Amino acid sequence: MIEVIVPGPYATVQDLGRPGYGHLGVPRSGAADAPSLRLANRLVGNPEGAAGVELTFGGARLRFTAGAWAVVTGAACGLELAGTGGRGTAAPAMCAPFWVPVGGELRVGTPSSGLRTYVAVRGGIDTPVTMGSRSTDSLSGLGPAPLRPGATLPVGPTGALPPITVDAAPQPTPVSDVLHVLPGPRDDWFVPDALAVLCAGPYEVSPNSNRVGVRLRGAGLERARGGELPSEGMVAGAVQVPPGGQPIVFLADHPPTGGYPVIAVLTAASLAGAAQLRPGDRVRFRRD
Repeated sequence: MIEVIVPGPYATVQDLGRPGYGHLGVPRSGAADAPSLRLANRLVGNPEGAAGVELTFGGARLRFTAGAWAVVTGAACGLELAGTGGRGTAAPAMCAPFWVPVGGELRVGTPSSGLRTYVAVRGGIDTPVTMGSRSTDSLSGLGPAPLRPGATLPVGPTGALPPITVDAAPQPTPVSDVLHVLPGPRDDWFVPDALAVLCAGPYEVSPNSNRVGVRLRGAGLERARGGELPSEGMVAGAVQVPPGGQPIVFLADHPPTGGYPVIAVLTAASLAGAAQLRPGDRVRFRRD
C-alpha cells in the first residue's frame, strides 16, 4: 500500500483512460499529459497503460508501507525521500527510477513551470477498474475519488514484469508556449480572419481551467453565423468557442459532445503541452 499523507492541491489516479464509451456520454478521461505517464511506466517496467498518480501543482507526501521502485515525470519538482535508514533523506532525480524502502516517504515539491506531475510505482496503482479504467473522471464522477489525506492506494503485483534496465531518461520539457493547430470542422462559423486572429495571440490561461479544458483570455473570435449547433462529437484538443468569443481547449475530461463551434484542433504533439499550462501562462497558437 501507499498511504497519502498530503495529496497536494489536487491529486488523482490516472491511467490512459476508458475509450469507446462516448456514445454513452462517458468521457475518455485518463492522464492529461499521457506521454509523461507512459514514460513513467516504461521507466519502472510497467505496461504503458498502468495507473499512476497525477499531481496538480505538486505538494504531495506519500508513504510506502512496503519497499517499491518509483519514478516521477512530468512537470519538474524537487523530490525528497525520507526514511532511508542511516542516510537520513535522499534527493531522487526526475525521470530516474529510485528505490523506496519500507516506511519511506516521498515528498514532492512545487513545479517551477508546468502543472501536472506523475508518480508511477512498479506494479501500478491497483485500484478497482470501472468501465475498463482506473482513472478518476472529474466530469462524470467515475473512478476513485480525488486523493485525500489518509487514503491508501494498493500496488499491483510485480512478479511478471520485465527487469528495470534504464537508469534515467532525458528530462522532457512538457511546457510549451506555442500550441500547433489544424483548422477545425466548424471554422466556417467564424468570420474569415478568425483563425488568423486566434494565431496572432497571445492568450492567457484563466484560473477557471481544469482537467475538462484550458480556458483562455485574449482576442475575441467573431462568428459569422448566429444561433447554436446541434450537439456533436468532441475530441481532446478541440478549440471550442462559446458565444463570448474566448476559446477553450478541451483536455482529458472533456464532454463527449458539445454545441459550440470548434474553430481549430490541437495536433497530438501539442495536447500534452496544453495539459501543462497553468493559470497566468501566456500561449500562442500556430497553424500547421
